[in-house]
Amino acid sequence: MPFHTETLFRDDAYLSETEAKVVGVNDRGGVILDRTIFYATSGGQPGDTGHIVRADGTRLAVAATVAGETKDEIIHVPDAGQSLPAVGESVKLAIDWPRRLLLMRMHTACHLLSVVCPFPITGAAVSEDDSRVDFDIPDPSYTKELVTARLLELVNANHPIFIRWITDEDLAANPTLVKSKNVRPPSGTGRIRLVCIGDNAVIDSQPCGGTHVAATGEVGEIHIGKIEKKGRENRRFRIRFGPMPAQ
Repeated sequence: MPFHTETLFRDDAYLSETEAKVVGVNDRGGVILDRTIFYATSGGQPGDTGHIVRADGTRLAVAATVAGETKDEIIHVPDAGQSLPAVGESVKLAIDWPRRLLLMRMHTACHLLSVVCPFPITGAAVSEDDSRVDFDIPDPSYTKELVTARLLELVNANHPIFIRWITDEDLAANPTLVKSKNVRPPSGTGRIRLVCIGDNAVIDSQPCGGTHVAATGEVGEIHIGKIEKKGRENRRFRIRFGPMPAQ
C-alpha cells in the first residue's frame, strides 16, 4: 500500500532543508520519508536532487526524486553503492537549492508564456537553462521578439504569485482554468492546487503541482530562443535565461 508523504514543497517552495523520518526503503533502494522538501518528477518539471544526512553524519546523495504508486508517495532515489538508512531512522534533508531555484524560475516563466500565448498547450518540459511549451497557435504574429517583450513586461511588473486551493466541483464549473489540451489535473482528492499570478489572480490562475517563485520579478531576464514548427498549427516555444542574442 502506498505511503502518503507530507509534501512540504507544495506549501513552501523555498524550504531547502528540513528533518524527516524514514518510513520505508523499497526493493530498488528508494528511500521513502514521512515528509519531504524534494519535488518528484511531474508535470514536465524534473525531480529534485540533493542529499540525506544520517544521524552519524553520513551523507546519502539523492540522484533523483520520483513518485511511487501515487503522486503523494515520494521516492528518493540514491546514487548507487551507498549505505541506506533503516526504517525509523531520523535524518536531515537538503535539496540542491541553486538547481531548484533555476527550475522554479523556469517553471514560472512557462506559466507567463501561457499568459502571453493564450492558446491550447500540447506539451511542456522544464529544465535549468532551456524550457519549452508547445501550443496549437494559428496566429503567425506571435514572433520571438513580440513574445519576449510581453514576457518581460510581466516579469518587470513583479506580480505576486501565490497558491489557492479549490474543490473538484470548482474546477468542473470553471473548465477554462485548464490550459493543457491533453492532460487533466488529478481529481478525486477533493482539492485542486491552483498557482495564481497577480493581485487576486488577475494575471493567471491554473492547476499545477510544481514549484514557483513568489513574484514574477524573481524570474529574471528571459527570452524566446527559438520557435519550432511541430505541425500545421503547432509551435514549440523555447524559453532561455538572459537577454535575447543580437541578430
